[in-house]
This record gives sequence, C-alpha cells and structure tokens, in this order.
Amino acid sequence: MASMPTDCNSDLFGFASVESRRVVADFGGGAMTSDAGALLLGATDRAIGLIDRFAKCFQDGRRPELIEHEVRTLVGQRIFGLALGYEDLNDHDELRHDPMMAILAGKLAAHRADRAPLAGKSTLNRLELSRPQASRYHKISHDPAAIEAGFVDLFVEAHGRKAPRQIILDLDATDDPLHGDQEGKFFHGFYDSYCYLPLYIFCGRHLLAAKLRRANIDGAAGAVEEVERIIGQIRQSWPRTRILLRADSGFCREALMAWCEANRVDYVLGLARNPRLAGEIQAEMAEAEIQANATGKPARRFKDFMWTTLDSWGRRRRVIAKAEWTHGGANPRFIVTSLKRPQGLAQFLYEKVYCARGEMENRIKECQADLFADRTSTATFRANQLRLWFASMAYVLLCALRRIGLQHTQFAQATCATIRLKLLKIGALVTLSVRRIKIAMASAYPWQPEWALAHARLA
Repeated sequence: MASMPTDCNSDLFGFASVESRRVVADFGGGAMTSDAGALLLGATDRAIGLIDRFAKCFQDGRRPELIEHEVRTLVGQRIFGLALGYEDLNDHDELRHDPMMAILAGKLAAHRADRAPLAGKSTLNRLELSRPQASRYHKISHDPAAIEAGFVDLFVEAHGRKAPRQIILDLDATDDPLHGDQEGKFFHGFYDSYCYLPLYIFCGRHLLAAKLRRANIDGAAGAVEEVERIIGQIRQSWPRTRILLRADSGFCREALMAWCEANRVDYVLGLARNPRLAGEIQAEMAEAEIQANATGKPARRFKDFMWTTLDSWGRRRRVIAKAEWTHGGANPRFIVTSLKRPQGLAQFLYEKVYCARGEMENRIKECQADLFADRTSTATFRANQLRLWFASMAYVLLCALRRIGLQHTQFAQATCATIRLKLLKIGALVTLSVRRIKIAMASAYPWQPEWALAHARLA
C-alpha cells in the first residue's frame, strides 16, 4: 500500500533520530548571538573607561551630517572584536549585524534603514589607515603620544589611590613575522625570517608599551627613550615608588644601565657570556662538575664579583654568575645588577628575581597568539603600529576583566584565550522590546557562578 504524502518544510534539515524522535533544524531561531558573555567586556570597559580614553586619541575631520559611525563606535567595535577572537577586518562584514556587537557599541540601528547598525571592513580599514595629521583623503587622525600615555594611565589607575612600594618593569623584544611586502620589513638572522621587532614593556600582567620597530636594529634600540617616558609618567603619580628594570642580555647596554644609575632606577639584566667571564668561575664550575658526577644530578654554584668590559662599559658593576653543570655539560649564566649586596644574595637575585622575568614571555604570547598582535599585514608601518595598539588595548581590557571580575576564582590566572572560551562565548537569544533588551543565555552554561560573580564585581 502506498503511503500518504506528508507536508514538508524545504527549510527544515533532518538528522538521525534519537529515541524514536525526529531531529530537525532550521534558521528560524530569531536574533541570536554566540558572544553573549561579552556583556562582561562592556561592563569592564565602563569600569576603566578604556574605549572613551582610546577614542579621544583620534580626531574626526569628517562632516558631521554625513557621519554614520562615530569614532568611538569604530574603536569599540574593533577592540571588542579582537577580544572576542575576530582578528580580521573581514569578520566585521558579518559582525556588523550581530545583536551583541550592537549592544556593546550602544547603537542598535543605523541612521538609514538600508544600512547595518555597525561598520563594515571598509570603514574600519579607513580608521586603521588614519595618520597623525588629517588630510584630504584621511579625515580621521590619531595622536601616537596620547595613545602611548594611555597605557601608563590605565596601569596607574588600576592600583587605586595607594602607590606600590616597588614595581618591576620587564622589557623584551620579539619577532613579528611578515609574509607580504609591508613597509619597513627586514630579514632578521636570529629569527630566520622577514619580520618586525616590536618592543614590549610589562609590569606583571599590565602592558605599558607595545612599540613596533623595524628588524634591522639592535634589540635594545629605543629602550632608553621608552623607559624614560614611562618612568617619568609613573613618577608623576608615585614619586617614592622604587623601580626595578629587568631584561635579558639583549638589553645589557651601557646607555640603558647608565640612565638607570643616573635616575634612581635599579636593574637586573642578563649578561652574555664570553671567555673572560667564563674564566672568572673556573673554580666554581669545577666544583659543580664534581658534585654532578657524584650525585648524578645537576649542580650549581654562584659567584658574586665586580667586573667591567674592556671598552664598552663606563664603570665596574656587580656581576652574579651561575656555574652550573648538567648532564649536557657546562651551563654558565651571568647577570649584572645595580642592587647592592645587602639588598639581595647572589642565588636569590638570580633564581627568584631574574629568572622570574620569563613570565613576561607568556604575556607576549597572549598578545600575539590570543589577541592577534602579530596581524600586521597592512602595507604601511604606521597602520601596522595602530593595529598593534588595537590588539594591545584588547589585551588590557581582558586583563582588567580578569583582575576586577575574576579574582579568587578558577579563572584568576587564566589566559585571555581561556577567558574568551569559557566566559564570553555563550549562546543566547536576544529579544528587543520597547522597554528592555533581554539576552536569554543558554541554561546549560557550566560556569554560571563565576560569570555572575564577575558581573557583581564589575557592577
């Protein structure tokens, strides 16, 4: 017997049955978002004023009556997009219709009915191509000095009214690989690629500087100027705070050490080994070798002595040597410091103070891997610097969420990528009425207590 025909919906997608029940799907769910947790980003921004502060670094020379997207909307859209994992401008051709992005931007509808509430890739690209001085074809300009100062202002304000007794500033350079014909690209032999060589300065998790540089320079180039600018700004608020500068041997330069010594800044810097330095610790290395051979475990000795180079240093300085013997053989390491002996024993300064600077590399990885600071694919060097600043602001925003909203939770030390995945990527139905906007998040969301606590703290 032939079966009776049934009514079918051509927009309905069928899948394998579950317990005798049909599984069907369609695209009729209404206004939905996969980023409902980004409400916490909006609350974090209101707590620290990041978007407004950054937007004030731009000047808008466009005719007011023709403006569809304000600079503040454009800046916020770009930073929120990066924080949510959308690294490319192309993503915004779809994000401009996303209800959560519209809520974060504070703009639910366009001025004209035939337009989307938010900007697409072309408009955002014009923002990134802005110049320090406006022109006929570049109506939006930006102030690089104001942007750089903004990072330090946010850092100081994060500590409230109480100045810390001491802070440690970490400096490091890293590679930013280039795969196109960007302005200012050079081949770097150490990294074996064409790249930029950005300079980062952190204080703990706080980002103080992200300076894009060409790769045909010394790794410490420009460090004195950046340190002088940042410390001068910090001391305007904290004149009595002790400051310690920490970096690897790539920053062990006479100019930087001399500046620190002349400006009441202490330093602990890596020192590249050479035959003269190795000769200073021959006895200690022999002792370490004997112990390692006897115990079958690595052994180390420390030596503290005054030393100077043949011609590049202007004075003798305190050097701490680690004479270590491992299964691979000798592994000597050296640091130079301005700290006097009563302020730190040799082993403590090396193991607890200097080696702790390695944590900064994790912060750089967050900036580049999680916030896409290495997406410097614009043709001009200036635009790529602005891209680096946008990514850095997204990092600062997520760090503020972690610091304010997630302290004493399982996410207190989480990376930016983990915070994004666990707390921001939440599916929700968005309903707009005359009186309110309701975001109905997934009932099965597993980290509701942490999310609710972050909301309460940010509020």
